[in-house]
Amino acid sequence: MENLIYAIVLLPLLGFLINGLFGKGLPKIVVGSLATAMVFIPFCIAVSIFMNFDSESQPVIVKAFEWFRVNGVQINFGFQIDQLSLMMVMIITGIGSLIHLYSIGYMSHDKGFYKFFTYLNLFIFSMLLLVMGSNYLILFIGWEGVGLCSYLLIGFWYTNEEYGKAARKAFIMNRIGDLALLIGIFMIAGQTNAVDYLTVAENAGKFELDGSVIIFITASLFIGATGKSAQVPLYTWLPDAMAGPTPVSALIHAATMVTAGIYLVVRSNFLFTLAPTVQGGILFIGFLTAALAGFYALRQNDIKKVLAYSTVSQLGFMFIALGLGAYTTAMFHVMTHAFFKALLFLGAGSVIHAMSNEQDMRFMGGLKKYIPITHATFLIGTLAISGFPLLSGMISKDEILVAAFAKNPIYWVFLFILAAITATYMFRLYYLTFHGEFRGTEEQKHHLHESPTNMTLPLIVLAILSVLGGLINLPHFIGHGHYAKLMEWLKPVLTEESFKQMEATLSGVPFGTEMILLGATVAMFFCVWFIVKNTYVNKKKQALPEEQYTGWEKLSAKKLYIDELYNALIVKTVEGLGRGGKMFDKGILDRFVDFVGEGAEDSGKAMKRIQNGNVENYILIMSLAVGIILIVNFILQ
Repeated sequence: MENLIYAIVLLPLLGFLINGLFGKGLPKIVVGSLATAMVFIPFCIAVSIFMNFDSESQPVIVKAFEWFRVNGVQINFGFQIDQLSLMMVMIITGIGSLIHLYSIGYMSHDKGFYKFFTYLNLFIFSMLLLVMGSNYLILFIGWEGVGLCSYLLIGFWYTNEEYGKAARKAFIMNRIGDLALLIGIFMIAGQTNAVDYLTVAENAGKFELDGSVIIFITASLFIGATGKSAQVPLYTWLPDAMAGPTPVSALIHAATMVTAGIYLVVRSNFLFTLAPTVQGGILFIGFLTAALAGFYALRQNDIKKVLAYSTVSQLGFMFIALGLGAYTTAMFHVMTHAFFKALLFLGAGSVIHAMSNEQDMRFMGGLKKYIPITHATFLIGTLAISGFPLLSGMISKDEILVAAFAKNPIYWVFLFILAAITATYMFRLYYLTFHGEFRGTEEQKHHLHESPTNMTLPLIVLAILSVLGGLINLPHFIGHGHYAKLMEWLKPVLTEESFKQMEATLSGVPFGTEMILLGATVAMFFCVWFIVKNTYVNKKKQALPEEQYTGWEKLSAKKLYIDELYNALIVKTVEGLGRGGKMFDKGILDRFVDFVGEGAEDSGKAMKRIQNGNVENYILIMSLAVGIILIVNFILQ
């Protein structure tokens, strides 16, 4: 077991080193195959461990070495395999290996092919450190590693200045959250004399319920989570991150990195359960994020931007589940979202590939007959995220809705509306892209073609998972009662209080009421589907340039001018401070330094006149100096 755990972590690192050092001279097929194998093999190992694991299994701790000691606290560098980390490892390596395979075809003509796979392997390694580390410090190393890889991959096409700006924006906004996370970790260490999860969980009972210390710690961790998982106010980096190649969007911004914040909160459930005030804050931020991002997505024309805001909105749903204390529900949606959102992003990449790099939906249309496999799989992803009955997205989202109703029926109403908005913008995207008449150029039409097998195969696998993935956690209404296997599976990683809180939430809705709620969401889905199809297919409504929208549509297209507001209040302020500092540096500091330097130079020139080699002058000066000294001494006496 110990060697297998090491292999999971080290194989992607080995792929990074081999491709990074020698990839430039290797054939592309070797580079891509090696990088893919270094992720697929850990997936197979994780599955083999999973087959020997159950809900009763105790955590497996592997200590690599003693890292350091400080103030009597021993910090080990090691790994922890339990039900939560094993679930995340399978998602990361499983989805990651499919995306690596897809990238072989998608990036085949790119000059930086070997660098791309080098960065991807480094990202997988960092993400595995994040979820497999046995303490908060190793999590933080992985946390920073995925931030670095995100910067490298978003700005991969660095010759485009705008892409470089998007990469810097992501890096800087993540640093804000990272600082808060680091402060939270220091506070945990200071209060419990430990940073490993098991010891901190054992000592969590020492904290006062909703006391100032636990509120500060959990709020710090949550701020860190908002940065990585793109929640208000640190969310604007993720849509801009679409500047990176499409496989990057699928891997980092759909299936793995953006879920790190959810993982952090679930892993720290023993702390968050003691801070109901912070849980309320998580709930509010989740609602606000889901609402804003859903509203923005309604009138975006870039196919990847729609999916980006959809990701932000779905992350909001996950944080709503966390705020409700439904930790396993949040993880269930993490898993199903990884399936259908990776499918949608890769499907969008296949569309862009067929359209000769065109991303604007206004110049698409009628693509279903040109790229049938992409169309069929993309439709499945759209149905899953929109809530088609018994698909994975519907089952996981229904569980969040039920939990919300149990807490407060008003919460359910808000989520119901947000689910309707999700279905609206996704069907708009689908019909504008695949139905109607082709609106691109003749040259684009001439080059329309289905993607190669190494790109369509991952789409098919992800489509199957999007259909069947929900069966992993059977919905409550099947047979009534809790048949939810995932809740039992994750029970060992939750404290008794966390589990009781979650069980009370998920059991708080009677069967009859749950069926009525389910019927309402299914009816809503079909109503939205009919209305959007009628609008964009029967009435042939077209998307407009954002400049031509008015009213709420303009606000949606312009994202409520939040980016402009951030730019005016923060970016311009920082730039102004920079200019002020530059003026102070040049106007005062530089002049002072110049004054000192010029004074030394002038004094040197004066001394140079005296030091002229004339002995008579030296004797005269010495005599005068002795005379002055004698006179002064006489006066002082």
